[in-house]
Amino acid sequence: MSATVTEAAKAGSGTTMKAGRWDSEQEKVVIVDVPIPEPGPNQFLVKIASASLIESNTKSTLGHEGAGFIEQMHDTVKDKGFRIGDRIGFLYIIGCCFTCEACQIHNIHCETGKQLLQGFTTDGFFAEYAVVDQFNCIKLPENVDVKTASPIFCAGITAFHAVDSSELQKGDWLAVVGAGGLGQLATQIGKAAGYKVVALDINDATLEVAKKLGADAVFNSRSNKDYAEEIKKLTNGGVKAACVFSNADAAYAGVPPLLRLGGVIMVIGLPSNPLSISSMDLALGRYKIKSESTSTPQRMKKAVDFLAEHAIQPEVEVKRLEELDSMVRAMREGRATRRMVVNF
Repeated sequence: MSATVTEAAKAGSGTTMKAGRWDSEQEKVVIVDVPIPEPGPNQFLVKIASASLIESNTKSTLGHEGAGFIEQMHDTVKDKGFRIGDRIGFLYIIGCCFTCEACQIHNIHCETGKQLLQGFTTDGFFAEYAVVDQFNCIKLPENVDVKTASPIFCAGITAFHAVDSSELQKGDWLAVVGAGGLGQLATQIGKAAGYKVVALDINDATLEVAKKLGADAVFNSRSNKDYAEEIKKLTNGGVKAACVFSNADAAYAGVPPLLRLGGVIMVIGLPSNPLSISSMDLALGRYKIKSESTSTPQRMKKAVDFLAEHAIQPEVEVKRLEELDSMVRAMREGRATRRMVVNF
């Protein structure tokens, strides 16, 4: 392997690194020493600065949200303005071609069949170093802190695409259903775009964060049985769009009563069960259904630039790698009210 290497790398800091991995036998995250990976064709070795938690259960190193510094560049990397030491963020798929028709929809569909999902089917970002593909990277704007940037590169981008695709005009009402990490980012994005935002959740602490971030109104859909009627009254007939970030069946079931005629349901959260949707409602135009995700690298710059321009930062709790197991447990038990980020 031929690569351009930093002086620090030349000096050498050993051949192993700390990584957080899921141990299926112990049913917990363990911190282990593993070899530092080497970048392959068109890849960077990145010194991870921050990685943030989205639930995954895998034998590989966890984490598919990351940001850091370019440590090495394979000599096949074409000059796209990247340099050693650059602060970068990145999406979480490697091995795909980035050019086929399927990759223009989502890299997970790559026709080569060589795509790997970091944090799921191959090692992710809860480690001191990781390899990433140059085509999946973007340089961080100057006002974005690399130590808290990791949630942008999945959650932030997904939230932006969700709000941006909601067909709203300034002054329209947007419902953010599920006010956790994604919902909190969507709240900020919606306000920055000039929309009115109502946030819904079943956790009062999470709703308090959403209110602090600018939500015009918040509702606990578990404790307030009249929330749908109250939202209809507040919004003078219903919200124009609802971005559903929760993966609960009940969250989706509760959305149609919130919408004004012709509204948009954005499917982001992924329930275990198929969605129950009225084909008659669709046929008669009562609402329409769309969906978004991290999408393709080609769409990443618009999202990152918007977040940087409006100084939209995720609400985070900074942790140490050694706390990763307790972070996973807190998330699964519903005790996390902010995105949890490990700094390296």
